[in-house]
Amino acid sequence: MTYRIIGLAMHVHRRLGPGLLEKFYESCLCYELSRNDIPFRRQVTIQVAYEGVPLEAAYVADIIVAEQVILKIKAVETILPVHKYQLLTYMRLLPCRLGLLLKFNTPSLTDGIRRCIL
Repeated sequence: MTYRIIGLAMHVHRRLGPGLLEKFYESCLCYELSRNDIPFRRQVTIQVAYEGVPLEAAYVADIIVAEQVILKIKAVETILPVHKYQLLTYMRLLPCRLGLLLKFNTPSLTDGIRRCIL
């Protein structure tokens, strides 16, 4: 599954290049996932509870593919440790054990892919 996702993300990056907003890359990647009949959910709210009490603040996962892989889309100059920690948190809160951090603000997307496994 990740092979197909990365291939589609690379296709989007080759067509658009670096320098756009994250939401634009996200929209285009969702279009490609849909066009390739890969099931996904976009902007998925992740409820968080503390000691059984639901909190008002919730996380939002950019894309969840086939209920197996969480995608975090970034268009920043540098991936910070907090970006990886956010993805790992989403993975712990959902039944997904695999995540991809995709940084589109690079000359080559291969330099911007980080795989996380729980």
